[in-house]
Amino acid sequence: MIPWLLADDPFPPVERSLAQPNGLLAASRHLDADLLVAAYEQGIFPWYSEADPVLWWSPDPRMVLFTAEFVARRSLVRRIRAGLNADRLEVRLDADFATTMRECAAPRRGQDGTWITEEMFDAYCELHRRDLAHSVEVFVDGRRIGGLYGVALGRMFFGESMFSIEPDASKIALAALVRLLLLEKVPMLDCQQETSHLASLGARAIARAQFCSHVAAAVRRPPVDWPRLRERPVTDLLRAY
Repeated sequence: MIPWLLADDPFPPVERSLAQPNGLLAASRHLDADLLVAAYEQGIFPWYSEADPVLWWSPDPRMVLFTAEFVARRSLVRRIRAGLNADRLEVRLDADFATTMRECAAPRRGQDGTWITEEMFDAYCELHRRDLAHSVEVFVDGRRIGGLYGVALGRMFFGESMFSIEPDASKIALAALVRLLLLEKVPMLDCQQETSHLASLGARAIARAQFCSHVAAAVRRPPVDWPRLRERPVTDLLRAY
């Protein structure tokens, strides 16, 4: 059994998460921006389908990407350099957060639906209005071809979802985000779930206790100045590859 959270109920300690399914901690009827902030500060995130109640998770181990360990493979570097050299590639920060979320929510091949519900869309857009959620978007010849979005608290970034219309587009967005985070001394990016795709980019699993300890300190550090970052040429950060 997992607890059912009523309005204003605190989250239970993450140590009470189930082993199977790994990390399931609690359920609730509602989700909003304030609840999301409280969850992320404790190493908890929502993941559920439209027909379910809101399900809250804190898996053990936790997949993370240490920004200094990001792996840019040769094929990705070639694609980045070709786009830069032809002056066709552009990366923008927070150009259109809502559209990026919609693209991430579009059903993938072999899927009938999406876990990004309208309730989630509204809550994360509210976080964006509060400057607590951000998108990185990739354009070729002015056409959006990929991107990602996530939550930023203090010196911690929690990745949520990525999309690609053309090959490697989401990887290019991640590569640019990693350079931003390195410059801002953000050492860890939360990836939530273990996947071979993320592992190929340098992500690895760490113990939940280690993750939550890092988050507790990182979210209380002075926040990244995202408005200032939006004013700098994000595309040029890719030249480091």
